Formats: sequence, C-alpha cells, structure tokens
Amino acid sequence: MGKDIAAALRYDPSLPAPFVVARGRGDLASKLVDLAHRAGVPVRTEAELAERLLWLNPGEVIPEELYRPVAELLLFLLEIETSDYKKENDEKNSG
Repeated sequence: MGKDIAAALRYDPSLPAPFVVARGRGDLASKLVDLAHRAGVPVRTEAELAERLLWLNPGEVIPEELYRPVAELLLFLLEIETSDYKKENDEKNSG
C-alpha cells in the first residue's frame, strides 16, 4: 500500500456540511489527484486532514471536529476563485 493519500470534498448548501465524494491511498490517491489536475480543480496538500477524511465513506458529511480545517480549505479555494475572477475581469477591461 502506498503512502500517498487523497480525498475529494463537495459542498452542497442544502446539507449541514461538506461531504466526501472520493478518497483513497496509493494508486487511487494518485488517480484522484491526476483527475483533479486534468479537470482544473485546485489541489492542496493537507496530509493530516486527508488522513482523517479517509475514515469517512463517500457521501458522508464531515464531522463537526473537521469543520475548521475544511472551512480553511474552502476559504483557500474561494480566494483562488476570487483571484482568477478578478484577473479575468482586469484582462477584459484592459483590452
């Protein structure tokens, strides 16, 4: 078994918290990361969080003790989206 781990999360506002959509170790983790890269999904290395998410089944909402680290991850993604949006608008407005 490989030491690489990965987990994918999704947020649906109709649910109380984000939930796991996929997780795995070794080759499966590498495939998840590769798929994310090819789909343009940002990837962040958070080994401790990923390790804790491995205990959840796909479709399972994250437990309350993971709210803070997942919120920090979502904030990171929001900052990327906001930055990309601002960059796109700056490019449109400059030309």
